[in-house]
Amino acid sequence: MNDDSTRQSVLFSDLAGKSVVAKFDQEHASSDGGAILLQACDRRLGLTDALIGGIDDRRQSGKIRHAIGDLVRQRLYAIACGYPDGNDAGRLGADPIQKLLCGRDPVRGEDLASQPTLSRFENAFDRADLYRMGIALADAVIERHRRRLKRKAKRITIDLDPTDDPTHGAQQLTFFNGHYDTWCYLPVAGFLTFNEEPDQYLFAYVLRPGNASAGVGAIGILSRLLPRLRAAFPRARLRVRLDGGFAAAEMFAFLEREGLEYVVAMGKNKVLQRRAARLMGTARRLSRESGQTAHLYSETRYAAGTWDQRRRVIIKAEVVRHPGRTPKDNPRFVVTNLKHSPRHLYEAIYCARGDIENRIKELHHGLEVDRTSCSRFLANQLRGLLSAAADVLYQELRLRAARTAFRSAQVSTLREHLMKLGAWVESSVRRIVLHLPATCLHRNEWQIIARNLGAAPA
Repeated sequence: MNDDSTRQSVLFSDLAGKSVVAKFDQEHASSDGGAILLQACDRRLGLTDALIGGIDDRRQSGKIRHAIGDLVRQRLYAIACGYPDGNDAGRLGADPIQKLLCGRDPVRGEDLASQPTLSRFENAFDRADLYRMGIALADAVIERHRRRLKRKAKRITIDLDPTDDPTHGAQQLTFFNGHYDTWCYLPVAGFLTFNEEPDQYLFAYVLRPGNASAGVGAIGILSRLLPRLRAAFPRARLRVRLDGGFAAAEMFAFLEREGLEYVVAMGKNKVLQRRAARLMGTARRLSRESGQTAHLYSETRYAAGTWDQRRRVIIKAEVVRHPGRTPKDNPRFVVTNLKHSPRHLYEAIYCARGDIENRIKELHHGLEVDRTSCSRFLANQLRGLLSAAADVLYQELRLRAARTAFRSAQVSTLREHLMKLGAWVESSVRRIVLHLPATCLHRNEWQIIARNLGAAPA
């Protein structure tokens, strides 16, 4: 139903003891008044400027109405504010806060690009553009933490993890994936963890065909990342954590050639199961006696047929018990060149990568990184990159909220409580004023974050 066939007001005749009329007639107002925090984060990071610097604008200059930078910012900020669909531009183009985020006067400035313009924009990128944008994203993240830590990180942990991106149309390079039992893409996300900090920071998001093996593109991602990390943190030890899909001979050879610490899961096979048989027998006995889940640890030296040498393999012999279910054997194997004890290595080092699953869920549910509905594969990769860039802005927001209740909040919480503030906008020759609700529940935290981003008392 379009705007012309609906009324601009509704009437509740029996609320509050009198008639209540709701009208959508407030000009120069927005429901995203708090989003200027994201723009302040962007200015601190130089993120959109870096992304734009990698784009080759091949449009005819005489026919351009919206600069390429405006289109990048419009799409990125819309995703960050919870509008992942390009169709939303039909209304948002006139939103004063969205215009302000893109550097335009919120009242007198020209409206932002329409949905058809954004669609042409998304489909104009080639592989070289996307490659440079991916590099710019990683560089911005590394530079931010180089400044934060003053180049003094002792250890940096790199995590790569694939995820599924179900598709429901005729997108290029979508294939049926038996593991996920759906037609999908299989993107890989990369995260950095510094020292013993609990937070992981997204630095890469690469879309891949749905039939790609887990390790496809991983060596390329690491090859581009390592020299940048070494230049920024020359004294840091670099550690790589990967799941079982990456356990290939060429990956181990690459990690060792680069002098990296590594912890890589490996799928079970007949040889490893024989090596774990005695330990599994002990775990079954302990589980029967206690009636609880039991797990034991050991190690062995092992070489698959394609490996050039034997490597240390940690064995976790586990029997899982749940009430009302049959006990289940659950042997696990991890290949490593670290010298820690088997238990410490598995529980304290390898299992810590489980937090990456939470970050990936945040990408899916907070930023809808899987809104890959374009028919062209490269257009969907652009959407993934812009969603990843939006996540980087929220990472910066969390850092600036370190002394507030939002220091570890997820994207959806940050957006709901800090971005979604009703605002009436005034614009004069001298200044722009955002009138935000005086009853805002988290206005003190909002002001603290704003000051941490460089705002001064007005």
